[in-house]
Amino acid sequence: MNSYFKNNVFSISFGTGLSKLVGFTREAFIAAAFGIGITYDAFNYAYIIPGFFLIIIGGINGSFHNAVVAVLTPINNKDSGVVLTQVSIKLTLILILLGLIIFFNASFLINLIGPNLSNDAKSIATFQLKILTPCIPLSGFIGLSFGALNSRNKFLISSISPAIISATIIFFILLSWISNKNNTFFLPSSSLLASATLVGTFIQFFIQIWAINNIGLLRFNSNFDSFIKEEKRILNLILPACISSGLGQINVYVDMFFASSFQGAASGLAYGNFLIQAPLGILSNSLILPLLTKFSKLKADKKYIKLGKNLTIGIEYCFLTTIFLTAFFITFNNQIVQLAFQRGAFDFKAVNEVRKILIAYSVGIPFYLYRDLLVRTYYSIEKTKLPFKLSLLGILLNIFFDWILIRVLAPYNLEIEGIILSSAAVNFIICFVLSINLKNHNLRLPFSLLLVKILLISLSAVITSYICFSISQTMPQLNTFIEKLLVLIIESLTFFIIYFLITKSLKVNRFKLYQKRI
Repeated sequence: MNSYFKNNVFSISFGTGLSKLVGFTREAFIAAAFGIGITYDAFNYAYIIPGFFLIIIGGINGSFHNAVVAVLTPINNKDSGVVLTQVSIKLTLILILLGLIIFFNASFLINLIGPNLSNDAKSIATFQLKILTPCIPLSGFIGLSFGALNSRNKFLISSISPAIISATIIFFILLSWISNKNNTFFLPSSSLLASATLVGTFIQFFIQIWAINNIGLLRFNSNFDSFIKEEKRILNLILPACISSGLGQINVYVDMFFASSFQGAASGLAYGNFLIQAPLGILSNSLILPLLTKFSKLKADKKYIKLGKNLTIGIEYCFLTTIFLTAFFITFNNQIVQLAFQRGAFDFKAVNEVRKILIAYSVGIPFYLYRDLLVRTYYSIEKTKLPFKLSLLGILLNIFFDWILIRVLAPYNLEIEGIILSSAAVNFIICFVLSINLKNHNLRLPFSLLLVKILLISLSAVITSYICFSISQTMPQLNTFIEKLLVLIIESLTFFIIYFLITKSLKVNRFKLYQKRI
C-alpha cells in the first residue's frame, strides 16, 4: 500500500500542481487584462450555470467521478468500456437538451442570478452564457472519463487535463494584447473569456477521448440492453450526489444573488477564491483521491476498523495542512495579493478589496477540506443520503446567514466578507453532523483526541503567525517584483520551519505516520 500511495500521490500532486500553476498564471493574466470591472463580473455570472456542469459533473472531484470509480473498479476493461460508452451516449443526449433550454433562456437566467447587476453587465453576461452553453453536453463525458481513468489508477492525465482551459484563456488574452498593439481585431473583450473557455473545453474533451481509448475503455456495443445493472448502479450513485452537489451550487447562486448588490464583488470573490482553492485543490486531490478506491475496498471487505484508522489519520493530516494555510494567508495576505495580481488593470484599490476577501476565506479553509474528505468518505462507502439532506439544510442556513451578515449587520460593513463567513459557518455545521453520524456506519473516530490535536495545531499556527508577522513588520519597503517575491519566499520558508518545529515539539505533526499507515 505504501508504494501504491506514493506513486499515486506523486502523479496526482504533480498533475494538480501543474494545473494550479497554469491556473494561477491564468488569473494573473485575467487580473492584468480586466481587473475588478464589469467584464469579469459579467463572466463570473455567465459561468455559474456552465461551471456547475464543468465542475460538479465534469470535474475530477465531481459526483460522476466518484460513482464511476465505485462501479468500474471491480469490472474488467472490456465490460467497463461498454458501460462507460453507453452511459456517456445517453448522458450526452440529455445534456444537449438541457444546453438548448439554457441557451434560449439565457437572459432570464442572468436576471435570476444577478438581479441587481447593471444593464450593461446583464447584457454582457447573457451574451457570454450563450457562448458557454456547448460546454454543458461536453461535461458529461469529461466527468465520466475522469472516473474511468482513476478506476484504472491513471491519475496523471486527469490531473493535468483541467490546465487546458486555463492555458487556452492565457493564449487568447495574449493574442488579444498582440492584436491591439498591431491595431488588428481578434475578439471583443466582452466575449474573449467565454470563447476561450469553450475552445479549451473542446480540447479537453478530445484529449479525454484519446486517453480513454488508449487504455481500451472506449468500446461500442450494439446491444444497449446489456450492463443495465451497472448503468443503474452508476445512476443510483450519481443522482443523489448530483442533487446534493446541485443543492451546493444553489449556495453559489445565493451568494452571487447577494453579491450582485456590490459592484466588483463577483470579480473580487473569484480572485480571492482562486488563491484559496489553488492549494486546497492540491491537498484535496493528493489526500482524497487515492483514498476513494481504498475506502471502497475496505468497505466491501467489511474492514471498518482499518477504514476508521485511515480516516482518522486523514483527518489529522487535513487539519495539520489547512490550519497552516489559514495562518499563512492571514499573516501574508497583502504580500500575496500584490504579487499575484497587482499589475495592469488591477490597481491598489483592487488589492485592498481582494486582501480583505482573502482573510475572510482563510477563516473557513479547514472546514472546506474537512467537509470534502467526509463527503467523499460517505460516497466511497455508498452512503449518500445524509450528505444530500445536509446540502438541503445548508441552503437554508446559507440564506439565513447571508441575510443576517449582509442585511441585519449592514452597519458593520461586512459586505462581501459576510457572504464568505456565512459559507464557512454552514460548512462547520455540516462537518459536525457528518462526523457524529459516522458511528452509524461502523466508523468510530477518537473525537476527544482529535479535538486536542486540532487545538494544539491551532496554537502552533497562532504562535507561528505572531512571530512571522512581527518579523515582516521590520522588513524594508520593496518596489520590484523580484524583490517582493524573494522576500515572500524567505518569509514562507521561515513560516513553514517554525510551524513544523512547533507541531513536532507538541507531537501533532503526523505526516510520516500518515504515509506509513495508509
